[in-house]
Amino acid sequence: MRETLWTLAALISHWRRRPGNLATLVLGLAIATALWSGVQALNAQARNSYDAAAATVSGGGARTLVAARGGLFDQELFVRLRRAGVTVSPVLEGALRIGERNVRIIGVEPVSLPRRSPIAHMRSRADVLEEFFTGPGRAFAAPQTLRRLDLAEGAQPQTERGQQLPPLAALAEAPPGAIIVDIGVAQRLLDRPGKLSRLVIADEETFDEGRLQRTAGDALRLVAPDDDSDLARLTDSFHLNLTAFGFLAFLVGLFIVHAAYGLAFEQRLPTLRALRALGVGPPNLIAAMVCEIAILTLLAGGAGVLGGHAIAQALLPDVAKSLESLYGAQISDRLALDARWWLSGLAMAGAGAALAAASGLTKALRLPALSLARPMAWRGAHHRYLRRQAALAALALVAAAASYGFGEGLASGFAIIGLALLAAALILPVGLAGGLALGERFARRPLARWFFADGRQEISGLSLALMALLVALATNIGVGGMVEGFRQTFDRWLDARLVAEIYFEAATPADARDIDAWARTQPDIAAILPVWRAKTRIGGWPVDIVGMTPHETYTAHFPLIDAMPDVWTALHAQDAVLVSEQLARRLGLTVGETLDIPTSGRDWPARIVGVFPDYGNPKGQLRIDHEKLKRYFDDASGVHYSLRVDPGATARVIENMQQRFGGKIARIVDQAEVKTLSTDIFERTFAVTTALNTLTLIVSGAALFASLLTLGDMRRARIAPVWALGATRRKLAALEMARVVVFAAGAAAFAIPLGLFMTWCLVAIVNVAAFGWRLPIHMFPAQWLVVSCIALGAAFFAALIPFARLARVSPTELLKAFSNER
Repeated sequence: MRETLWTLAALISHWRRRPGNLATLVLGLAIATALWSGVQALNAQARNSYDAAAATVSGGGARTLVAARGGLFDQELFVRLRRAGVTVSPVLEGALRIGERNVRIIGVEPVSLPRRSPIAHMRSRADVLEEFFTGPGRAFAAPQTLRRLDLAEGAQPQTERGQQLPPLAALAEAPPGAIIVDIGVAQRLLDRPGKLSRLVIADEETFDEGRLQRTAGDALRLVAPDDDSDLARLTDSFHLNLTAFGFLAFLVGLFIVHAAYGLAFEQRLPTLRALRALGVGPPNLIAAMVCEIAILTLLAGGAGVLGGHAIAQALLPDVAKSLESLYGAQISDRLALDARWWLSGLAMAGAGAALAAASGLTKALRLPALSLARPMAWRGAHHRYLRRQAALAALALVAAAASYGFGEGLASGFAIIGLALLAAALILPVGLAGGLALGERFARRPLARWFFADGRQEISGLSLALMALLVALATNIGVGGMVEGFRQTFDRWLDARLVAEIYFEAATPADARDIDAWARTQPDIAAILPVWRAKTRIGGWPVDIVGMTPHETYTAHFPLIDAMPDVWTALHAQDAVLVSEQLARRLGLTVGETLDIPTSGRDWPARIVGVFPDYGNPKGQLRIDHEKLKRYFDDASGVHYSLRVDPGATARVIENMQQRFGGKIARIVDQAEVKTLSTDIFERTFAVTTALNTLTLIVSGAALFASLLTLGDMRRARIAPVWALGATRRKLAALEMARVVVFAAGAAAFAIPLGLFMTWCLVAIVNVAAFGWRLPIHMFPAQWLVVSCIALGAAFFAALIPFARLARVSPTELLKAFSNER
């Protein structure tokens, strides 16, 4: 034990002499850990919020009954089950707007709440029950929800439909973004009289499919407690994408750690030789190194986890907005992370440190004893490593091809991207070495030949940093190309879908009929287009159904990917349906097939006559004739409309409608506002991805700077003989700078085709598997030029300080190189 401690002290003494190397190592590991743990914090926060929302009534682990076709069901079924002796608790959920915020309303019956429910304590408090059932009632919300809505306890806000809520009270157990009210109040607020969302079965209740069939027929279906919620299933792809980009950023950060630790081993080879000569055995030496790694893990990992918390807190608002806009999910705006997250961050830091240190340790321990006497010994074997890297790159490409041929889904898509990045990173040093060998062959002047020959030797020290730069550049090109292509496609799609000048939602169906009758008398309004909506479930997935009326707005503008001849005639005259692209891919549907659509009564067989793009919508969607929607779905919304008016009269019509109908209109917007809101959702959705891309590029620049800074002193031994032969220090520094810029240019040249391949993978594989839509491929040469300039600029500024020091180094320092054993 004492021998191990003294060996550890000898190893740690290196860091006292090389504080810059220590700072680089700690910074790299901290950055890698911060990027990974930050993404995991965001995912954990979101999933905790989903679980809290799902367990609000049931407490988690309870079975529930929901409508067999999705959507709402009649309260009469609840009455029938209770009369049959089945202990169930009714729940009604829906969304409302209070001010500019979306709020989820949860209607409950507190007396029948399951015992395990977080809000079950309400039923044991007489004062709460009295407030709940008498007078205006009582509404409960989490303190953070009240802060988000800028409301105090006791406030009675109005919804966009003009309905007034009961007095608000803080309840810590309430999920974020939700307000809990009595179920009767919820039915009034949501304008869903006599309707329920689900029934929660009591824990002690014995209930099976047979009893359900006898009591409620086929109107309800039983959901097991371990079944994923619709929200969890829909958001899985979003969180997997975040995890993939976080892991990529973590790997780029590990390049810094690997380079710094490898160079530290190189510098400590004389120390290792001395320790071995003094009798320190390999077990004690390895034990001391493992202890050193553990100390570094605690130091850098702790800093990284704190940094990850800060990153997550900074990105949380954009993630929350994206999840709310895309999926209707409400997540807490304050990070609440348990000990498991902190421990997992430290474990990831330890695994990264061990992985980064393993290669350098293995190289050092495998060198023969005489080689240990030369500080740069392991670089002499670098060309053998290049051949091995080329073989590994070939294997990675074969594995990527196999994943494409035999794999499917998101995992396959990310595997292909990861293997392609690995292959390119491994082949980069080989390609650069080949280019330098070619340059050396054609060089005529001695200094030029030295420039290329010495560059081949320097690749070994910079290869990891250049790999990090390559991965970061390719990721920026790939993801940037996908995002910009999506933006252009999304803008064109919005122009085609948002043709109507005004969109409004009435407070109730009766109000909608009044507005409809008035609008038909207005000369400024050319057409009134109902856009009623209903919900169902197909193949276990929630599906929205939207009605369409025969009008030029749709026939001339509505975009279709695939369609039968006379698609619009068939849609309105026959039993026909249009299917969104994501639903068609998810269920394997094609034009011409018959789809059985669950309705309020029986299944309705409809022929698929077209497939349409529906970007940004995670749910599947069906478009059917408006009259058929009214016939088959008795719970259709009946409140959503669009109006065609003269563009110059839009503002006047909106003002007239607001003055005449006031609270009868829940929401009214013009075309420009809808486009602005949609574009804002788009930008927020990709804000996190863009931030991670930027951080990855910064980390790669830091890796290059760290490697150059660490190599600075070691390069003097290589440069000193050339200086002694007559080359000036400034010229040598300029050549060193030029060499690094050439390396960066080579990395950029590799990154462009790799980035285009990554764009194709994201568009053709990942997006299709994650969201169900496929985008057209777009090329952006200007983006490639910008990224290339960033690479050259990063290399220039990373090399500026090390080579400025080299240009000013004194002749005495250069002469010292000849006093060592070399």
